Amino acid sequence: MQPESAQSVSTDCCIVGGGPAGLMLGYLFARAGVRVVVIEKHADFLRDFRGDTIHPSTLQIMHHAGLLEELLRLPHQRAEKLQAEVGGEEVTLADFTRLPVQCRFIAFMPQWDFLNFLARKAAELPSFTLLQSTAFDDLLYQNGSVCGIRATADGEEIDIHSQLVIGADGRHSQVREKAGLRGQSFGSPRDVLWLRLTKADSDPAWGMGHKGPKQNFIMIDRGEFWQCGYSITKGDYPALQAAGLDALKSQIADVAPFPAERLAEISDWDQLKLLVIRIDRLDHWMKPGLLCIGDAAHAMSPIGGVGVNLAIQDAVATANLLTPALRKGAVSLHQLEKVQKRRQFPTRATQFLQIKMSGKKRKGSQGSPLPRLIKRLPFLPYVFGWIIGLGFRRETPRHLR
Repeated sequence: MQPESAQSVSTDCCIVGGGPAGLMLGYLFARAGVRVVVIEKHADFLRDFRGDTIHPSTLQIMHHAGLLEELLRLPHQRAEKLQAEVGGEEVTLADFTRLPVQCRFIAFMPQWDFLNFLARKAAELPSFTLLQSTAFDDLLYQNGSVCGIRATADGEEIDIHSQLVIGADGRHSQVREKAGLRGQSFGSPRDVLWLRLTKADSDPAWGMGHKGPKQNFIMIDRGEFWQCGYSITKGDYPALQAAGLDALKSQIADVAPFPAERLAEISDWDQLKLLVIRIDRLDHWMKPGLLCIGDAAHAMSPIGGVGVNLAIQDAVATANLLTPALRKGAVSLHQLEKVQKRRQFPTRATQFLQIKMSGKKRKGSQGSPLPRLIKRLPFLPYVFGWIIGLGFRRETPRHLR
C-alpha cells in the first residue's frame, strides 16, 4: 500500500485501534492478501493494567496461524486452573486440563508483549500497514456509505479511503460514536483499582501466576512485580480519595496476603489506576461501509478475563466472513450483518453470565452458593473451564496463505 499523496492513502480495509482485535484482524486480512491499514493513536503498546490473559481459544488460533511456538517463547506464566476464595473457602473455579485444544492453560503475558508480537508478524506481510501516533478524527462518506476515515498524524490531517472501516477502538470507541451507533448498557455494581507492588522474597510462591486470595483482591505475577486489583463499590472512588491514601491502604492491607508496610511504596494517587467496569452492547454493530467489533461493539466486565479473547474471536469471524467480499471489491451491508449474527450469541451469553456473577447480593443472603455447588457437582469447574477457556462459539481462521 503506497500513499497517493502526503495527505491521502487508499486501501481495502482501514482498522481503527491497534489493540488485540484490531491487530489480529489486520494480520489475518493481510495473510489473505487483503490490503489493510491499522491506525493506533499511541506511539507504542506500553501501557499498564490492560487485559493480559491469553486463553486457550486464542492460543488455538495462534496454533492454526502457525505462530504458537514462537509466541510461547515470550515470558509468560501458565494457569491450568483458576482458583479464588469465595465466601471464606478456596475453590477451583475453572479447570482447563480437559479442553480439546493444543494448550490447556491460560497464558498470562503483558498485553504489550502480545501486541508487539502480532504487529511484528503482521509487518512481515506486504499488504499490512500500521500507522502509530495516528488519531481517528471522523468518518468519510460517499453516497450515504462510509468510505474511509480522516485522521491526524504528527499534526497533519490524513484521509484514508477504504472499502470498509472497522471500529476496534475499545469500550470508549470514537468510531461508534461518530457513526451514531446506539445500544444497551447493563451497568455493573463494582469498579477495580489497579496498582503494582514490588516482589519480596517472603511473598507467596504462586506458580500459576494469578490468584484471588481473598474476596475483592487479586494478584497477577508480572515477574519483577505483582499487579494487584482491589474491587470497590461503583462510584466510591471520590469518597476514598476524600478519606485519604492512608485510609485506602489500610483497607487494602486488610485483604492483601502480605504485611501492611509493603504498601508504603504506594505514595501517590497517580500510582493507582481506576478501571470503570461497564457491560454494554450495540443494537447494530454496522452501517454501510462500517463494522464495530470487540469492546467497540460490546464492552465486557473483567470477570473471567474473557474480553480480550472474545474480541479476538470477533476478529477471526470477521476475517473469515469478509475476506472474499474484500477481495472482490464490494462489501454489502448484508455481509456485515453476518458477522454480528455469528458473534451475537456468544456475546449475549457471556454478558448474561457476567451480569449474574456481578449482581448485588440480597439482604440476609448466606454468602455465595458456589463452594457448595462445586462440592456437590465436581464437574462444574470443567464446565466453567470450557466457558472461560473456549467461549460459547469457537472460531478457526480460514483464507490463510
